[in-house]
Amino acid sequence: MKTAIGFSGGKDSTLALYKIQQDPAYEVDSLFVTMTEGFDRVSIHGVRHELLKHQADSLGIALREVWIPEGCTNVVYQERMQQAVSEMQADGITHIVFGDIHLADVRAYREKMMEGTGITPIFPLWGRPVGEISLDFIDLGFQTVITCVDMDQIDRSFAGRVYDESLIKDYPVASRDICGENGEFHSFVFNGPNFKSPIKYELGKERITPDPGTERDRFLFVDIIPK
Repeated sequence: MKTAIGFSGGKDSTLALYKIQQDPAYEVDSLFVTMTEGFDRVSIHGVRHELLKHQADSLGIALREVWIPEGCTNVVYQERMQQAVSEMQADGITHIVFGDIHLADVRAYREKMMEGTGITPIFPLWGRPVGEISLDFIDLGFQTVITCVDMDQIDRSFAGRVYDESLIKDYPVASRDICGENGEFHSFVFNGPNFKSPIKYELGKERITPDPGTERDRFLFVDIIPK
């Protein structure tokens, strides 16, 4: 079954990709990524386009990019997504994989988006305990670096750190989702069992962006620079 992966370059979508790759019933066709125009980075995660292309090359999977304007309205977003879904239909895509774990409203949105398209959404990580997923990710040999943190939820010191057992030990697991499912953080995977070779990077400058609703400084991004 010809399959696209809803991909951000972060840990959950990469783990979902890996799980699907273990099932011979699925043929992974492409990585479906939302990019921001004029910014040349993965939307929300803030990862450079160049690094995304390095990921795709190392994974040996083609990119299927959807470009949206900065400050994109919902109407424009829906139009761009509908066009992208039409192109997937034309290319014979029958399934699309998402790395969602437990947010029912997000899953419902994705399922509604695919209604009537003939493309079936799949959620390989759905319902698994987040603590189990985090250790599975590490035990499989994946490596990822935190690219953005929501400073309203976790300390800014997590930005730029590698997601490993040491980070889990320091993380406020009693009150925050260790997989970042509630937007606590975003990440960039630079190595793993399905990578041909690790992606070399260095940490660049940090920048803070405000919460669009309150204009308070809230989101801390650390630039990940290819070496």
